[in-house]
Amino acid sequence: MDYAAPIVLAALADSAVGDPRRWHPVAGFGRGAAALERAWWAPSRLRGACYAAVCVGFAAVAGAVLGRLGTVGTAVAVWIALGGKSLAAVGESMADALEAGDLEVARELVPSLCGRDPAALDEAGMCRAAVESIAENTSDAAVAPLLAAAVGGAPGVLAYRAINTLDAMVGYRTERYREFGWAAARLDDAANYLPARLTGVLAALCGPRPRRAVAVWRRDAGSHPSPNAGVVEASFAGALALSLGGTTVYRGHTEQRPVLGDGARPSVADLRAAVRLSRRVRAAATVVAVGVAVLARRR
Repeated sequence: MDYAAPIVLAALADSAVGDPRRWHPVAGFGRGAAALERAWWAPSRLRGACYAAVCVGFAAVAGAVLGRLGTVGTAVAVWIALGGKSLAAVGESMADALEAGDLEVARELVPSLCGRDPAALDEAGMCRAAVESIAENTSDAAVAPLLAAAVGGAPGVLAYRAINTLDAMVGYRTERYREFGWAAARLDDAANYLPARLTGVLAALCGPRPRRAVAVWRRDAGSHPSPNAGVVEASFAGALALSLGGTTVYRGHTEQRPVLGDGARPSVADLRAAVRLSRRVRAAATVVAVGVAVLARRR
């Protein structure tokens, strides 16, 4: 099947309407996965691997059903997996709240971007958290789904979204999930390896400082605990002349992240610049994904 047309339709739909406010299929998948996790949880990598296999398999089968509906069904599957417009909208809303001095409204938006503890964040902390999350989720919610659709159609893109969702749910190095979430975290690392590097390249090409983005990527990305998040965060840091990383407080645990970049700490203006860069990367990734789909069909 030609996946180029569904990719274009889905990208346009995401740019026009974004995610549905209610009854989002990914949210429904998350609720089902959470219920299954409560029933199956054990401090066991094998149990966690079985859990991940069932969840991802279910998503792939759902994608196969949609794919049988042709171009429209595949486009719906890709649209379900995309989240670029919503990511940018939350980033802009947070910038508006911070600019207005309303820290409480800004804190209410933090869970929509990342899993950090909003109560532990001041204005500077929320700007940093938002920029880092926008960088990482530009890869996870835009570039990676587009590439997955280009090579795997509806089953591939929904399987990718399932993997990424499971990582966000159980892929933590906490006492509860260190063993059970191991398989989900490793699957996510593998699924995002190429998309993260494409995102890094596109951030450099689409950003105002291409050479600096590449230099910070090469110098700092390897020090990040994630093999993929480090690439995209370092690329954004260099492109925007920022310093990211440092003490990162989640609910229940704190991590010391390496510093990426050598610029200033993010401000509200930098948050808006990150949103603009994310949009440019999404547009460029759509072009790349269409090209990959066309080449794959010819081969």
